[in-house]
Amino acid sequence: LKPNLARGLPSRRLCQLLSRLATAPSAATATTTTMGKLHTISRGYRHGTRNKFAKKYRTKGMPGTSRYMATFKRGDYVDIVVDSSVQSGMPFSFYHGRTGIVFNVNRN
Repeated sequence: LKPNLARGLPSRRLCQLLSRLATAPSAATATTTTMGKLHTISRGYRHGTRNKFAKKYRTKGMPGTSRYMATFKRGDYVDIVVDSSVQSGMPFSFYHGRTGIVFNVNRN
């Protein structure tokens, strides 16, 4: 800042006042800097799916073998339902409950 000589303050006195104001903590800034943001809001892959991926009563645990033995052909309409007990190959939560068409079938 340039010293304000038009108001009659010498430049040395003005610099002292400015440095004193810059180093003095104010009450408004002290509360915001001490509290601040206490935690980061995590947005992981499964955020917001507590109820969506929860299993119903008496259906807990791993799925049966008939779930893996189902055969699908190209062009079949399928409902995408996420089983939360199997994490490998789990689609994103947006697709849970959607209907899709099988477009590719591999042997693996």
